Amino acid sequence: MSGKKTDTTDRIFYDGHCGLCHGFVRFVLAKDGPGLFRFAPLDSDTFRATVPEASRANLGDSIVVLTADRNLLTRSAAVLHVLRRLGGLWQFLAGLIRWIPVAACDWLYDQIARIRHRLFRRPQDSCPIVPSYLRDRFDL
Repeated sequence: MSGKKTDTTDRIFYDGHCGLCHGFVRFVLAKDGPGLFRFAPLDSDTFRATVPEASRANLGDSIVVLTADRNLLTRSAAVLHVLRRLGGLWQFLAGLIRWIPVAACDWLYDQIARIRHRLFRRPQDSCPIVPSYLRDRFDL
């Protein structure tokens, strides 16, 4: 069965050089049984073809979600959207976090993003190996 869905699948674009972003992708893959998300690095042809250049210029280099209805989400909004879509305990957690002002969530997101390469290093000589049954969920 293919992970490709056109009507309800969101795309998660991530920094391919960031250990934290790779961890986030692995987390989502582990929790996303129904295949609600597809994945592609921010430096991929898929990202450049999918997100207009004018929008790309202001996004930064961390997690970006393009929803099935073409909304572009960044920073804490992107993470909360993913948690809500995963459902269960993650949806509950997102519901609790939404009570925190967006400015505070984005500030915390920005602080973590600023130091993520120091805290979550990815070895330079390693390449994450995606199991064959998950490969069709990645657009490179």
